[in-house]
Amino acid sequence: MCTTCGCGHPEQVRIGELPHSHSTQEHNEQGTPNFSHSTFHFNQPVEIDDTQKRLLKIEQDVLGKNNQFANQNRTFFAKQHILALNLVSSPGSGKTTLLVSTLNALKNDRTCYVIEGDQQTENDADRIRATGVPAIQVNTGKGCHLEAQMVGEAIVKLRPQSNSIMFIENVGNLVCPSEFDLGEKAKVVILSVTEGEDKPLKYPHMFAASSLMILNKVDLLPYLTFDVAQCIANAKRVNPNIKIIQLSATTGQGVDEWLAWLAQQSE
Repeated sequence: MCTTCGCGHPEQVRIGELPHSHSTQEHNEQGTPNFSHSTFHFNQPVEIDDTQKRLLKIEQDVLGKNNQFANQNRTFFAKQHILALNLVSSPGSGKTTLLVSTLNALKNDRTCYVIEGDQQTENDADRIRATGVPAIQVNTGKGCHLEAQMVGEAIVKLRPQSNSIMFIENVGNLVCPSEFDLGEKAKVVILSVTEGEDKPLKYPHMFAASSLMILNKVDLLPYLTFDVAQCIANAKRVNPNIKIIQLSATTGQGVDEWLAWLAQQSE
């Protein structure tokens, strides 16, 4: 449950399965994270008169538990030499299209896996599986973001090989995913030029938490009044260290730079 916005309930979360066409790899169980549903439920009443203090305590507990699971994920990824990336954006930024083109470019040279986060449907996971890459769909119900335990349970089902890349496509939302560590090496925020150059200022926590901003759909710039220089300045104002790649997943512009960045993260 997200106490920062009051959304979601653990019992509404559904961790999907791999289709039978994707056989799981033998995996060292010693390196697999151990996750228990019962340890992540918060049903105990809190008797505190000050409502603000009570909400703060709940939020600290939720984020603290999430960080424990995130550390388990991170330890697993490190032991298996898996590059894990958390792809975040608002809905409609082109995350899945970018991911499909990325997987098609990488799949013959690097083993990849995908965890897809959406409130409902397996539409995006189906698009990923069409590339031949194994994908697990996580449906969060009313939840507006993935949590580390959900990712850990998906990892157990995917059984990723060592020296692979794990792409985690988060639920479309520029608010709550910034608060929740999933055990990833880096957050990658995708911003499309159709959204407005002020998004980094409106949602500063997400851009501050991200290592890379992909400015997507740049092929549409001739038809928009989007100010690229101002957008980059806004992002740098929030996060002076953020790297920015201008890209079109449709035309392929900038994709080589994105692939080079991925290779650098794997070193």
